[in-house]
Amino acid sequence: MRQLLVQVPHGYGKEVLNIAQAYDATNTARVEAMGNDEPVELIVVHVSNQKVEGFLGDLESLPNLQVTLIPRGVIAMQPPADEAPEQVTDVKARSPIEIFLAGLQSVGSWKAFLGYAAAAGVVVWIGLYTNTTYLLVAAMLIAPFAGPAMNVAIATSRGDAKLLKRTLLRYFVALAVTIVVAGTLSFILQQEVVTSTMSDTSKISAVAVLLPLVAGAAGAVNLVQSERSSLVSGAAVGMLVAASLAPPAGLIGMASAMGRWDLAINGVFVLLLQLVGINLSASLVFRSYGLTPKGARYQRGKKGLFPAVLAVTFVTLLGLLFWQFSDSPELQRSSREQSANQAIQQVVDDSDLVELVEANVRFPTPNIPRQNTLLVVMYVQRRAGVTESAEIISDRLTQTVQAELRNQGFNVTPLVSVNVLSAPDTQN
Repeated sequence: MRQLLVQVPHGYGKEVLNIAQAYDATNTARVEAMGNDEPVELIVVHVSNQKVEGFLGDLESLPNLQVTLIPRGVIAMQPPADEAPEQVTDVKARSPIEIFLAGLQSVGSWKAFLGYAAAAGVVVWIGLYTNTTYLLVAAMLIAPFAGPAMNVAIATSRGDAKLLKRTLLRYFVALAVTIVVAGTLSFILQQEVVTSTMSDTSKISAVAVLLPLVAGAAGAVNLVQSERSSLVSGAAVGMLVAASLAPPAGLIGMASAMGRWDLAINGVFVLLLQLVGINLSASLVFRSYGLTPKGARYQRGKKGLFPAVLAVTFVTLLGLLFWQFSDSPELQRSSREQSANQAIQQVVDDSDLVELVEANVRFPTPNIPRQNTLLVVMYVQRRAGVTESAEIISDRLTQTVQAELRNQGFNVTPLVSVNVLSAPDTQN
């Protein structure tokens, strides 16, 4: 429930109360006051979140209307006293006008915004350079990407071309600052070696599209929910959005400074995938909660902009997915590692020589031009009664695993190392 302070010229207070009554307002009050140069009436109204925009729309016909919307949840209780628990548990989502105005209000000063983007670039660079995971988490917390991401979705849902242009500009400027800062630091220190964290960040899963879709939906739901009905903090949701953007932005800067364009391209792909995925899911959520081109105190939205932007977003997403699945394994390394591991497990299960102890399968940092190296390190144990030498077992398994990976179309150069282990002799 929201509290509104409505100021109208003297004599219009009763009309405000009648309108408020039609919207089931509670704990209303009317007092006479003095405005700048004439007597006015000040009406205090408490209205359910979902009815705020409709209430404001009906007030528009009143002359010299001034409204103060307090963007904080209030608990308005009225008789009978024993119904208080039912009254306060009826929590509604925020009104569309409040969501929209809050998005506009979050467009703060450029100085602070760029400062946070630069700070995120420094922290994400340190995390990637030193293989320090918790610093990547810290970079996600301070990266200012969640605000523009949600505002782009709000502008899409509202059909607001002006807001869309402004937020897209902030979006890409923030990303550019983070990329440039990370790249500059790598250039100054003359970095030449790709760290393991950089390599891991560049690996993309076949289901990578799910992260931006979930992040966008979660961010939108967090903004539309009333603060007392949300079980997740805004900072946590903002971190989820930034998790999709901060590490790949840092990777692009560092890889570009090193001349590792293969890694930089992977980072660009991830970044584009996150941008369109977040906008697609978030704008649909906002639309489902009533953010439309026209509303109370908002008339500049264009009806055709929402389907147009949504169509461009969807087509771009399909194009990125086509790129991902037509360029195997470059943009599917993470999921390919899992698939290869399963194939190796099946090879060992079908073997009558050994049992699998452990298999480590990974794509190392690309160093050999035009070769997708898949490094396989296997630890196996002889089955009972097997007398073949370790060399024979190793050669057979190596050939079988390499043939299996090639037959399944992994499009890799499998380098396999088999370590044959023996259990201790229990008779000694």
